[in-house]
Amino acid sequence: MPLLRVLCCLMLALCCQPAMAKTSFTQQQLAGFANDSSLIFSVLSNQLTEPSRFNAAITLHNGSAYTLPGGKSDWQIYFHSIRRIDTTQQQGLVLQHVQGDLHRLSPEHDFAGLAPGQQLQLTYSSAPWVVSYSDFMPRAFITATGLTPAVFANTDTEQLNRFVAPINTAQQQLRNSGTADLVPITNAASRFVNNAELNAHSNDTEIAQRIIPTPLQAKFSKRRLTLSSNWQISYSGRLTSEAAYLQQQLQLSGLSLQSAVSSNVSAPQIRLSVDATMPLTAEGYQLDIADKQIKLIGKDNAGAFYAVQSLLALAQQTDLGIQLPQGKITDQPRASWRGMHYDMARNFHGKDVTLRLIDNMARYKLNKLHLHLTEDEGWRLEIPGLPELTAIGANRCFDLTEQQCLLTQLGTGPHSSGSGNGYYSTADFIEILQYAAARHIEVIPEIDLPGHARAAIVAMKARYNRLQALGQPQAAAQYLLSDPADTSRYLSVQNYNDSSANVCLESTYAFVEKVVYELQQMYRSAGVKLQIFHMGGDEVAQGSWLGSPACQQLFAAPDNGIAGVADLKPWFVSRVAEITHRRGLDLAGWEDGLMYDQQHTFNRTQFANNKVIAHAWDNIWEWGVADRAYRLANNGYQVVLSPGTHLYFDHPHEAHPLERGYYWATRFSSIDKVFGFMPDNLYANADTTRNGAAINDLEALVGREMPSLQQPQNILGIQGQLWSETIRTAEQLEQMLYPRMLALAERAWHKAAWEQNNNPQQALRQRQQDWYSFASRLNKTEFARLTANGSSFYLPPPGSIHTAAGISVNNAIPGLYTEFSTDNGVSWQPYKAPLATEEKVVWLRSRYQAVQSRIVEVTNSGH
Repeated sequence: MPLLRVLCCLMLALCCQPAMAKTSFTQQQLAGFANDSSLIFSVLSNQLTEPSRFNAAITLHNGSAYTLPGGKSDWQIYFHSIRRIDTTQQQGLVLQHVQGDLHRLSPEHDFAGLAPGQQLQLTYSSAPWVVSYSDFMPRAFITATGLTPAVFANTDTEQLNRFVAPINTAQQQLRNSGTADLVPITNAASRFVNNAELNAHSNDTEIAQRIIPTPLQAKFSKRRLTLSSNWQISYSGRLTSEAAYLQQQLQLSGLSLQSAVSSNVSAPQIRLSVDATMPLTAEGYQLDIADKQIKLIGKDNAGAFYAVQSLLALAQQTDLGIQLPQGKITDQPRASWRGMHYDMARNFHGKDVTLRLIDNMARYKLNKLHLHLTEDEGWRLEIPGLPELTAIGANRCFDLTEQQCLLTQLGTGPHSSGSGNGYYSTADFIEILQYAAARHIEVIPEIDLPGHARAAIVAMKARYNRLQALGQPQAAAQYLLSDPADTSRYLSVQNYNDSSANVCLESTYAFVEKVVYELQQMYRSAGVKLQIFHMGGDEVAQGSWLGSPACQQLFAAPDNGIAGVADLKPWFVSRVAEITHRRGLDLAGWEDGLMYDQQHTFNRTQFANNKVIAHAWDNIWEWGVADRAYRLANNGYQVVLSPGTHLYFDHPHEAHPLERGYYWATRFSSIDKVFGFMPDNLYANADTTRNGAAINDLEALVGREMPSLQQPQNILGIQGQLWSETIRTAEQLEQMLYPRMLALAERAWHKAAWEQNNNPQQALRQRQQDWYSFASRLNKTEFARLTANGSSFYLPPPGSIHTAAGISVNNAIPGLYTEFSTDNGVSWQPYKAPLATEEKVVWLRSRYQAVQSRIVEVTNSGH
C-alpha cells in the first residue's frame, strides 16, 4: 500500500509538470531568421484620455525561410525600451520588463507560431511619452537555449527610421500632461520665422576681432601685423608649458617659431610673462599686439594661457601668412567655475574624443571637466586591485547571470562588440589628466554613489563569488556593495531594482576608500593634485534599504544618530565626507544628494570638508525645485548652476522627432537658448513650463515665496551637462556638444550688457545684436577651428517660406551655406535667393564642409 501511494504520487507529479520547452532553432536558422526578419517599433498616440501615457506597438515580420515555432518554446526576443512596459500577454506572447531598459518577448502554449511571410503586432501602453525617434534603442535580438544571440539586422544601425515607424502626426508628436502641449513641432516655415526674429538686429562688429568668449575690454586699430619666421617666442621660466603650447599651435598653422626663456634679442617677439600685481582676478590677462612685440601678461599661469588662446583666436590665415589686428585686450573671467560635465558611463566613446573635448574646452576658456565615470550602465575607469569593475562593469552583453558582463542596456545588443562598451585604463586616465593640466583644466572625477551604482554592485558581487569559490570569504566580502539578505523592493527612475549601494555595510566605505586612494595615486602619477571628489548622490530610489538586515542593526544600535531610513543618506554623505576630508579633498555632489527633500538641505556643519559643492540641476520651474540652488548657497554650500532647462546638452536642439535626446526638463535647448542663460539671476530664466506655457509670475506658479540669494559668493559658476543614454557614437556626442558648448563658454566667462538692462525692449535688441555677432563668428571662424581639430558639430537645418518670387531660406546662424535638391538628395546645388523651381518637392540642408544639417523636405506650394 505504501509503495502504491508513492507510485501514484510520482505519476501525479509527472502529469502536472509543465511541458518542456521545445528546441526552436539551429544556430544557422536563428541567424537567418534575425537577418531576414524585421522588428518595427511604432508610436500610436501620445494623446490618450489618461494624461502622461502613450500607446505603442511592436511589429514582427517574418521575412525569413524559417517558421517561428508555435507553443511553448525556448526562443526569446529582447529589445531596449527607455519606458518601462508592464507585463502584458497577447497572441500567446508575454512581454515583460527585465532590468533597466531591457525587455523580452516569450512564447506561451497558445502561441500560434509565425510562418514565413506572416507578421504580428503587439500593442502596449506606458508612461509618460514617446515623441522622438531616439527614444527607441537599436539592436533588438533573438536568443534560444545554447545558441549565440542574433541581432535583427534592421535594428543593427544608427539609422533609426529603419526600425522606427514614421512619427509624423500630431497624436504622435505632441504630449498630453493633462493640458495641451503648447510647444509646437518645428517645421520649415516656423523655423524661418524664428530665425528671422533671432537675427532681426545685425551687428557691425568686425567678426575677425569678435572672439569667443567676449573679453572684458578690447580695443583694436585698423592696423595689421603679419607673423613670420623671424619672430621669436620669449617667456618666463614658469611659463614653459604655455609657451610650448603656443609654439605647437602656431606650428599647426604652418609657422615655426623659435622659443627661449626671456632674452634681450632684437628680433620681434611674442613675450609671455606673469604679473601677479595686475588689478585683475585670478585667470585674468592682458594682451597687447604692436608692430614689433606682442605681450601676453597673465595674472597667473592660467591667465597667460588664456592670453595665448585669445591671440590664437585673433590670428587669421591669409596668403601673406598669419595676420593679427593691432590693439589691446584686458580680460578676466566672470566665474571661477566654468565647467563641462561628460557622461561616458552610459555609453563609452573612447579616449580620443575626450582629448578633443579638452582641447576645445581650453580654446574657449572652460576650466573644469567633470567626468561622470560610473553609472548603472557602466564603470569606465580601471581600478588596480578590482579587475571586475572593468572586466564586467565596463562590458555589456547578454548574460543573465552577469558573471561575464553587465546585462546589456541602451542599445548595445547581446555582444560585447556592440556600442557603448569600454573604459579608460590607468595609463589612459593619467594621459587625460596630464593633457588637461597642460591646458589649465581641472578634472573632477565622479564615482556615483549610493544610487546609480549598479555596475559597481554587480561587479563586486562577481568578485565576491570568485573569491568565495577560492575559499577566501573575508577577502570576498571586503568591498561588497550589497547585502545578500536585503529584501528591499524599489524601482529607480531608470527602472532598476538593484541599483542602490548599501550604505549600512562597512564594506561600502572600504570600497570608497579604495577607489579614492587609487584615484589619488593616478593623479600623483600624472603630476597633478586631486582636489575634489564627486560622490554623485542623486536619484536614490525610494524604498532602498528598507529590507536590509544590516540597516536594521544600525537602527537598533544606540547613540549613532541613525533612527530610520531618512537618516541614511546624510549619514552616507558624512562618512564619505570624513574619508575625503582625511585625504585633503573637497566634496561635490548633485543637489538632491545633499537634501532631505525639495526645501531642506542637510546640515552643512556635519561635513568637515572645506568645501562641499552642489551641482544644482533639477529646475523644472513648475515643480518648485529651482530655488534649491539658492537654498544650498544660503546654507553654506558652494553651488555650480547646472540647470536642466538651459544647460543639458543631451536635450534636443529643437522640438522635432528627428532630433536626438531626452526632453524631461525642456522640449528643446537650442544654441541661442544656451547663449541667453543669465547666471546672475536664476529666476529670470523662467520662461516657460515644461509643456510650453509662458511663465509670467514664478511665485504664483509655484504657490510660495521663492527665496532670494543671500550668499552670492557661494555661487561658483555654471556648468553644461551631457548625459549619454541616447548618444552611442563619438560623432553623435560632438553634435550634441558643439556649438552649444561655445555658448556656455560665452556666458561662463562674459557678462553681457543685456543681462543687466532693465528695459526689456533695449535688452532684447542688445541680445539680438550680441547673438548675431556670436553666431556669425561661429560660421566665419569657429566651425573651421572645430573642423581642424577633427571635431564634428551640429548645424541647424534651414527655415523656408514661399513667396511670389519662389522659396526663401534662412538659418539661425547668419551666412551659413545652404543647398537644395530636387531629386530627394541624390544631387545638391547651392541655394541662391529666391529659389524659383517647378518641382513640387524640394529638399534643403545647411552644410559646412563635410558637416551637414538634417535634411528638410518642403512642398513647393507655388507650383
